[in-house]
Amino acid sequence: MSTLTKEEIDHLKNTANAKALQRRRLKTSALLITNVIFAFLILLPLLYAVSIAFMPSGELFSTEMNLLPKHPTLTNFRDALQKVPLFRFVLNSFIVAGLITIGQIISCSLAAFSFSFLNFKGKEVLFMLLMATMMIPGEATIISNYLTVSGWGWLDSYHVLIIPYLTSAMGIFLFRQFYKSFPISLYESAMIDGCSNIRFIFRILLPLTKSAIGAMAVYTFINAWNMYMWPLLVTGSQQMRTVQIGISMLNSVDAQSMTLMIAGVVIIILPSISIFIIGQKQLIRGMFSGAVKG
Repeated sequence: MSTLTKEEIDHLKNTANAKALQRRRLKTSALLITNVIFAFLILLPLLYAVSIAFMPSGELFSTEMNLLPKHPTLTNFRDALQKVPLFRFVLNSFIVAGLITIGQIISCSLAAFSFSFLNFKGKEVLFMLLMATMMIPGEATIISNYLTVSGWGWLDSYHVLIIPYLTSAMGIFLFRQFYKSFPISLYESAMIDGCSNIRFIFRILLPLTKSAIGAMAVYTFINAWNMYMWPLLVTGSQQMRTVQIGISMLNSVDAQSMTLMIAGVVIIILPSISIFIIGQKQLIRGMFSGAVKG
């Protein structure tokens, strides 16, 4: 039986390594091409909406299939800004979404601290009841909530848009799961050193939960930005309309309204897309950080 020399063994190893490297490159290339194709298919409606926004109405309503504008124009954006106070709607949405985000981060972190570190009678039952509220659709309580705020004289104001959404069961659950990854000895050591609960939350706990705060901020801001039913019900003047309600004012019976409305939609989705792109890493990290301990 013939034995292989050292040079032949090295050659076989190099050949096997080269083939393995080639297979990995082919697999990576195939995955990349597949991801690009699926990303293009998912983004196709958004890309077509951007194309319509730059398209004259005469090109959209024609017998030809125009995917790209033959004569791009900014007229649709200018007319959309002139027809309705779009900047006012954007400002209202920024104020409402921003304050709701800040309020939920504060209230949910405080509630989650109580459920994670404090011991009181009925804690688990209270938390189960809190989680049960996530199964109740908002439409089931919207009429009773409307009658309540109407009786208080809150209609058509900022506080009717903000105060009912200053906390959420989802946010409390997210922060609680994240806090569960911290040892209870951290809280006990802080108490021995004379640290109060509020100081422990803002000096120790919150700085250690930046990923959860980032995830909560992105999730809450996008949800508040896209609110439709509640702002439609409780606001009546253009001064208090949010973007999701105000954009429907661009729709009318004439053919040009389609390109105007799409141009307005492109304008109002830019902030939410920007927030998501900036905070997507924090969102993913925060959603998974509390899932595994250790």
